[in-house]
Amino acid sequence: MSNSPVPDPSPQGPAYEGRLLPRPDDEVIDQGAGFDATTILSRRRILGMVGLGVGGLALAACGSSDTKVIDAGSSTSASSGAGGAGSTSEGEIPEETNGPYPADGTSDLNVLTESGIVRSDITTNLDGSGAVAGVPLALTFKLIDMAGDDAPFEDAVLYAWQCNAQGEYSMYTSGVEDDTFLRGMQVADADGELTFQTIVPGCYQGRWPHIHFEVYPDLDSATDVSNAIATSQLAFPPKLLERVYQLDAYAGSTENLAGVGTKISDDGIFGDGDWKLEVPTFTGNPTKGYTATLDVAIDTTTDSSSGGTGGAPAGSSSGDAGGPPPGGGTPPSGAPEGTPPGQ
Repeated sequence: MSNSPVPDPSPQGPAYEGRLLPRPDDEVIDQGAGFDATTILSRRRILGMVGLGVGGLALAACGSSDTKVIDAGSSTSASSGAGGAGSTSEGEIPEETNGPYPADGTSDLNVLTESGIVRSDITTNLDGSGAVAGVPLALTFKLIDMAGDDAPFEDAVLYAWQCNAQGEYSMYTSGVEDDTFLRGMQVADADGELTFQTIVPGCYQGRWPHIHFEVYPDLDSATDVSNAIATSQLAFPPKLLERVYQLDAYAGSTENLAGVGTKISDDGIFGDGDWKLEVPTFTGNPTKGYTATLDVAIDTTTDSSSGGTGGAPAGSSSGDAGGPPPGGGTPPSGAPEGTPPGQ
Protein backbone atom coordinates (compact mmCIF):
# COMPACT_ATOMS: atom_id res chain seq x y z
CA MET A 1 0.00 0.00 0.00
CA SER A 2 1.43 3.42 -0.85
CA ASN A 3 2.73 5.69 1.91
CA SER A 4 3.48 2.68 4.10
CA PRO A 5 6.21 3.21 6.76
CA VAL A 6 9.55 1.79 5.61
CA PRO A 7 11.13 -0.98 7.75
CA ASP A 8 14.61 -0.45 9.18
CA PRO A 9 17.30 -3.07 8.41
CA SER A 10 18.80 -4.88 11.40
CA PRO A 11 20.97 -7.98 11.95
CA GLN A 12 17.92 -9.81 13.32
CA GLY A 13 15.70 -8.87 10.39
CA PRO A 14 13.36 -6.01 9.33
CA ALA A 15 12.34 -3.69 12.18
CA TYR A 16 10.34 -0.54 12.73
CA GLU A 17 11.29 1.97 15.44
CA GLY A 18 13.50 -0.67 17.04
CA ARG A 19 10.87 -3.43 17.06
CA LEU A 20 11.27 -6.56 14.95
CA LEU A 21 8.44 -7.14 12.53
CA PRO A 22 6.40 -10.25 13.45
CA ARG A 23 5.67 -10.67 9.73
CA PRO A 24 9.04 -9.82 8.10
CA ASP A 25 7.83 -10.47 4.56
CA ASP A 26 4.93 -8.01 4.85
CA GLU A 27 4.73 -4.23 4.99
CA VAL A 28 4.75 -2.38 8.32
CA ILE A 29 1.03 -1.69 8.08
CA ASP A 30 0.36 -5.43 7.68
CA GLN A 31 1.92 -6.55 10.97
CA GLY A 32 -1.36 -7.02 12.80
CA ALA A 33 -3.44 -5.08 15.32
CA GLY A 34 -1.18 -5.93 18.26
CA PHE A 35 1.87 -4.46 16.53
CA ASP A 36 -0.06 -1.34 15.51
CA ALA A 37 -1.39 -0.83 19.02
CA THR A 38 2.09 -0.72 20.56
CA THR A 39 4.06 0.99 17.81
CA ILE A 40 4.26 4.77 17.52
CA LEU A 41 2.83 5.69 14.15
CA SER A 42 2.15 9.07 12.60
CA ARG A 43 -0.27 11.45 14.29
CA ARG A 44 -2.83 10.96 11.58
CA ARG A 45 -2.79 7.17 11.84
CA ILE A 46 -3.13 7.30 15.62
CA LEU A 47 -6.09 9.67 15.32
CA GLY A 48 -7.71 7.30 12.87
CA MET A 49 -7.52 4.56 15.48
CA VAL A 50 -8.76 6.52 18.49
CA GLY A 51 -12.04 5.10 19.73
CA LEU A 52 -12.13 2.26 17.22
CA GLY A 53 -11.36 -0.53 19.68
CA VAL A 54 -9.73 -3.81 18.72
CA GLY A 55 -11.97 -4.33 15.69
CA GLY A 56 -11.21 -0.85 14.42
CA LEU A 57 -7.48 -1.36 14.91
CA ALA A 58 -7.62 -4.54 12.89
CA LEU A 59 -9.49 -2.69 10.13
CA ALA A 60 -6.97 0.15 10.09
CA ALA A 61 -4.12 -2.35 9.96
CA CYS A 62 -5.40 -4.41 7.04
CA GLY A 63 -3.44 -3.30 4.00
CA SER A 64 -3.44 -6.59 2.14
CA SER A 65 -3.09 -6.89 -1.60
CA ASP A 66 -6.83 -7.19 -2.16
CA THR A 67 -7.40 -3.74 -0.66
CA LYS A 68 -7.90 -1.27 -3.49
CA VAL A 69 -8.62 2.40 -3.99
CA ILE A 70 -12.24 2.98 -4.93
CA ASP A 71 -12.51 6.18 -6.95
CA ALA A 72 -15.41 8.47 -7.64
CA GLY A 73 -15.62 7.20 -11.19
CA SER A 74 -18.11 5.24 -13.18
CA SER A 75 -20.13 2.21 -12.30
CA THR A 76 -20.04 -0.64 -14.78
CA SER A 77 -22.92 0.91 -16.66
CA ALA A 78 -22.19 4.63 -16.85
CA SER A 79 -19.57 7.25 -16.09
CA SER A 80 -19.96 9.60 -13.15
CA GLY A 81 -17.72 12.18 -14.71
CA ALA A 82 -15.07 12.26 -11.98
CA GLY A 83 -11.45 12.27 -12.93
CA GLY A 84 -10.05 10.23 -10.05
CA ALA A 85 -10.21 9.32 -6.38
CA GLY A 86 -11.78 11.60 -3.81
CA SER A 87 -12.13 15.36 -4.15
CA THR A 88 -10.90 16.26 -7.62
CA SER A 89 -11.27 20.03 -7.41
CA GLU A 90 -10.66 22.64 -4.74
CA GLY A 91 -13.17 24.95 -3.13
CA GLU A 92 -15.59 25.40 -0.27
CA ILE A 93 -17.69 22.38 0.61
CA PRO A 94 -21.09 22.79 -1.11
CA GLU A 95 -24.03 23.72 1.08
CA GLU A 96 -26.73 21.05 1.17
CA THR A 97 -30.02 20.60 2.98
CA ASN A 98 -29.92 18.90 6.37
CA GLY A 99 -33.11 17.05 5.38
CA PRO A 100 -36.03 16.15 7.62
CA TYR A 101 -34.11 13.76 9.92
CA PRO A 102 -31.31 15.84 11.49
CA ALA A 103 -32.25 15.86 15.21
CA ASP A 104 -30.31 19.13 15.44
CA GLY A 105 -33.04 21.43 16.74
CA THR A 106 -34.56 22.10 13.31
CA SER A 107 -37.90 20.78 14.52
CA ASP A 108 -38.81 19.21 17.85
CA LEU A 109 -35.88 16.81 18.15
CA ASN A 110 -32.36 17.73 19.26
CA VAL A 111 -29.73 15.09 20.05
CA LEU A 112 -26.86 17.60 20.15
CA THR A 113 -27.24 18.23 23.87
CA GLU A 114 -27.62 14.56 24.84
CA SER A 115 -25.02 12.85 27.01
CA GLY A 116 -22.67 10.70 24.93
CA ILE A 117 -23.20 12.50 21.63
CA VAL A 118 -19.48 13.44 21.51
CA ARG A 119 -18.05 10.11 20.37
CA SER A 120 -16.07 8.45 17.59
CA ASP A 121 -17.95 5.14 17.36
CA ILE A 122 -21.48 5.88 16.17
CA THR A 123 -22.48 2.30 15.37
CA THR A 124 -24.54 1.99 18.56
CA ASN A 125 -27.11 4.02 20.45
CA LEU A 126 -25.72 6.70 22.75
CA ASP A 127 -25.91 4.27 25.68
CA GLY A 128 -23.87 1.65 23.81
CA SER A 129 -26.78 -0.65 22.98
CA GLY A 130 -28.24 -1.68 19.63
CA ALA A 131 -25.14 -2.09 17.45
CA VAL A 132 -26.02 -1.77 13.76
CA ALA A 133 -25.01 -4.26 11.07
CA GLY A 134 -23.17 -3.25 7.94
CA VAL A 135 -19.78 -2.90 6.26
CA PRO A 136 -17.41 -1.03 8.62
CA LEU A 137 -16.25 2.43 7.58
CA ALA A 138 -13.53 4.47 9.32
CA LEU A 139 -14.41 7.98 8.11
CA THR A 140 -12.00 10.89 8.61
CA PHE A 141 -12.97 14.51 8.03
CA LYS A 142 -10.26 17.14 7.64
CA LEU A 143 -11.67 20.60 8.39
CA ILE A 144 -9.99 23.54 6.66
CA ASP A 145 -10.47 27.22 7.62
CA MET A 146 -10.53 29.10 4.32
CA ALA A 147 -10.83 32.45 6.09
CA GLY A 148 -7.71 31.58 8.07
CA ASP A 149 -5.41 30.99 5.09
CA ASP A 150 -6.54 27.36 4.76
CA ALA A 151 -5.22 26.47 8.20
CA PRO A 152 -6.52 23.37 9.99
CA PHE A 153 -9.81 24.27 11.69
CA GLU A 154 -8.74 23.24 15.19
CA ASP A 155 -11.52 22.92 17.81
CA ALA A 156 -14.30 23.11 15.21
CA VAL A 157 -16.99 20.49 15.75
CA LEU A 158 -18.56 18.19 13.18
CA TYR A 159 -21.92 16.46 13.75
CA ALA A 160 -22.61 13.51 11.42
CA TRP A 161 -25.75 11.40 10.94
CA GLN A 162 -26.90 8.77 8.45
CA CYS A 163 -29.27 5.88 7.83
CA ASN A 164 -28.47 2.24 8.59
CA ALA A 165 -28.08 -0.61 6.08
CA GLN A 166 -31.88 -0.84 5.79
CA GLY A 167 -32.27 2.88 5.06
CA GLU A 168 -33.66 3.72 8.51
CA TYR A 169 -32.89 6.91 10.46
CA SER A 170 -32.76 6.61 14.23
CA MET A 171 -35.17 8.87 16.14
CA TYR A 172 -37.46 9.14 13.08
CA THR A 173 -38.16 5.93 11.16
CA SER A 174 -41.04 3.82 12.46
CA GLY A 175 -39.68 1.16 14.78
CA VAL A 176 -36.43 2.94 15.69
CA GLU A 177 -37.82 6.19 17.06
CA ASP A 178 -36.30 5.45 20.46
CA ASP A 179 -32.85 4.66 19.04
CA THR A 180 -29.95 7.08 18.57
CA PHE A 181 -27.59 5.02 16.40
CA LEU A 182 -25.47 6.54 13.63
CA ARG A 183 -25.38 10.00 15.16
CA GLY A 184 -22.38 11.64 16.78
CA MET A 185 -20.10 14.65 16.95
CA GLN A 186 -16.39 15.20 17.44
CA VAL A 187 -13.95 18.06 18.01
CA ALA A 188 -11.24 18.59 15.39
CA ASP A 189 -7.66 18.22 16.60
CA ALA A 190 -4.69 20.49 15.84
CA ASP A 191 -4.60 19.08 12.31
CA GLY A 192 -8.30 19.81 11.80
CA GLU A 193 -9.03 16.08 11.75
CA LEU A 194 -11.60 13.81 13.37
CA THR A 195 -12.57 10.21 12.65
CA PHE A 196 -15.83 8.29 13.03
CA GLN A 197 -16.30 4.54 13.10
CA THR A 198 -19.52 3.92 11.21
CA ILE A 199 -20.90 1.74 8.38
CA VAL A 200 -21.62 2.20 4.70
CA PRO A 201 -25.27 3.31 4.60
CA GLY A 202 -27.98 1.54 2.65
CA CYS A 203 -29.88 3.11 -0.23
CA TYR A 204 -33.52 4.05 0.11
CA GLN A 205 -35.83 5.18 -2.67
CA GLY A 206 -35.15 8.57 -4.20
CA ARG A 207 -31.66 9.42 -2.92
CA TRP A 208 -28.08 8.54 -3.73
CA PRO A 209 -26.42 7.00 -0.62
CA HIS A 210 -25.00 9.73 1.57
CA ILE A 211 -23.99 10.90 5.04
CA HIS A 212 -25.13 14.25 6.42
CA PHE A 213 -22.88 16.55 8.42
CA GLU A 214 -22.85 19.99 10.00
CA VAL A 215 -19.87 21.99 11.23
CA TYR A 216 -19.87 24.29 14.26
CA PRO A 217 -17.15 26.75 15.30
CA ASP A 218 -16.66 25.13 18.73
CA LEU A 219 -18.20 22.70 21.18
CA ASP A 220 -20.10 25.37 23.11
CA SER A 221 -22.01 26.39 19.98
CA ALA A 222 -22.76 22.83 18.84
CA THR A 223 -26.13 22.74 20.54
CA ASP A 224 -28.52 23.97 17.83
CA VAL A 225 -28.56 24.10 14.04
CA SER A 226 -28.81 27.89 14.08
CA ASN A 227 -25.12 27.99 15.07
CA ALA A 228 -23.85 25.81 12.19
CA ILE A 229 -21.24 27.37 9.90
CA ALA A 230 -21.52 24.68 7.21
CA THR A 231 -24.09 22.03 6.30
CA SER A 232 -23.38 19.41 3.66
CA GLN A 233 -23.49 15.74 2.66
CA LEU A 234 -20.92 13.27 1.39
CA ALA A 235 -21.57 10.84 -1.48
CA PHE A 236 -20.42 7.26 -2.08
CA PRO A 237 -18.83 6.19 -5.40
CA PRO A 238 -20.77 3.78 -7.63
CA LYS A 239 -18.09 1.06 -7.72
CA LEU A 240 -18.02 0.78 -3.94
CA LEU A 241 -21.80 0.59 -3.72
CA GLU A 242 -22.02 -2.12 -6.37
CA ARG A 243 -19.84 -4.38 -4.24
CA VAL A 244 -21.33 -3.56 -0.83
CA TYR A 245 -24.93 -3.92 -1.94
CA GLN A 246 -24.39 -7.53 -2.93
CA LEU A 247 -24.39 -8.39 0.79
CA ASP A 248 -27.56 -9.69 2.47
CA ALA A 249 -27.46 -6.89 5.07
CA TYR A 250 -28.21 -4.42 2.27
CA ALA A 251 -31.19 -6.23 0.75
CA GLY A 252 -33.18 -3.86 -1.48
CA SER A 253 -30.41 -1.26 -1.82
CA THR A 254 -29.39 -2.35 -5.32
CA GLU A 255 -32.94 -1.94 -6.59
CA ASN A 256 -33.36 1.40 -4.83
CA LEU A 257 -30.08 2.68 -6.27
CA ALA A 258 -31.16 1.68 -9.77
CA GLY A 259 -34.19 3.89 -9.28
CA VAL A 260 -31.94 6.88 -8.53
CA GLY A 261 -29.51 6.41 -11.41
CA THR A 262 -26.08 5.09 -12.28
CA LYS A 263 -23.95 8.07 -11.31
CA ILE A 264 -23.75 10.54 -8.44
CA SER A 265 -24.87 13.47 -10.57
CA ASP A 266 -28.20 11.68 -11.20
CA ASP A 267 -29.15 12.53 -7.61
CA GLY A 268 -31.37 15.59 -7.22
CA ILE A 269 -29.25 16.97 -4.38
CA PHE A 270 -25.70 16.14 -5.48
CA GLY A 271 -26.45 16.89 -9.12
CA ASP A 272 -27.03 20.57 -8.36
CA GLY A 273 -23.43 21.64 -7.72
CA ASP A 274 -19.80 20.53 -7.52
CA TRP A 275 -20.48 17.09 -6.05
CA LYS A 276 -16.85 16.05 -6.66
CA LEU A 277 -15.97 18.01 -3.52
CA GLU A 278 -18.35 15.77 -1.58
CA VAL A 279 -16.84 12.39 -2.49
CA PRO A 280 -14.20 11.11 -0.05
CA THR A 281 -11.15 9.07 -1.00
CA PHE A 282 -11.96 5.43 -0.17
CA THR A 283 -9.77 2.37 0.28
CA GLY A 284 -10.81 -1.13 1.32
CA ASN A 285 -13.28 -3.84 0.38
CA PRO A 286 -16.63 -5.18 1.64
CA THR A 287 -15.02 -8.03 3.59
CA LYS A 288 -12.55 -6.03 5.66
CA GLY A 289 -14.30 -2.69 5.55
CA TYR A 290 -13.32 0.71 4.21
CA THR A 291 -11.41 3.79 5.28
CA ALA A 292 -12.26 7.18 3.82
CA THR A 293 -11.03 10.77 4.03
CA LEU A 294 -12.85 13.94 3.04
CA ASP A 295 -11.43 17.47 3.03
CA VAL A 296 -14.06 19.95 4.20
CA ALA A 297 -13.08 23.52 3.37
CA ILE A 298 -15.21 26.13 5.16
CA ASP A 299 -15.40 29.84 4.47
CA THR A 300 -16.76 31.50 7.60
CA THR A 301 -17.20 34.78 5.73
CA THR A 302 -20.08 33.28 3.75
CA ASP A 303 -23.52 32.33 5.07
CA SER A 304 -24.52 28.75 5.83
CA SER A 305 -27.93 28.94 4.18
CA SER A 306 -29.09 25.36 3.66
CA GLY A 307 -28.86 23.96 7.16
CA GLY A 308 -32.04 24.00 9.17
CA THR A 309 -34.37 24.31 6.21
CA GLY A 310 -35.54 20.71 6.39
CA GLY A 311 -36.27 20.84 2.68
CA ALA A 312 -34.63 20.83 -0.70
CA PRO A 313 -32.17 23.57 -1.69
CA ALA A 314 -33.47 26.50 -3.67
CA GLY A 315 -34.32 25.41 -7.19
CA SER A 316 -34.89 21.76 -6.29
CA SER A 317 -38.25 20.10 -6.77
CA SER A 318 -39.86 17.69 -4.36
CA GLY A 319 -39.16 14.98 -6.90
CA ASP A 320 -35.44 15.67 -6.58
CA ALA A 321 -35.55 15.10 -2.86
CA GLY A 322 -36.70 11.49 -3.08
CA GLY A 323 -38.99 9.31 -1.02
CA PRO A 324 -38.91 8.19 2.59
CA PRO A 325 -36.66 5.45 3.95
CA PRO A 326 -38.21 1.96 4.24
CA GLY A 327 -40.43 1.40 7.23
CA GLY A 328 -41.80 4.92 7.48
CA GLY A 329 -39.61 7.88 8.27
CA THR A 330 -42.31 10.54 8.48
CA PRO A 331 -40.84 13.76 9.87
CA PRO A 332 -42.01 14.54 13.40
CA SER A 333 -44.63 17.15 14.16
CA GLY A 334 -43.16 20.62 13.79
CA ALA A 335 -41.20 19.89 10.62
CA PRO A 336 -41.72 22.46 7.85
CA GLU A 337 -44.97 21.81 6.01
CA GLY A 338 -44.46 20.18 2.66
CA THR A 339 -40.95 18.96 3.50
CA PRO A 340 -39.88 16.37 0.93
CA PRO A 341 -38.93 13.29 2.98
CA GLY A 342 -35.92 11.07 2.50
CA GLN A 343 -33.11 13.58 2.32
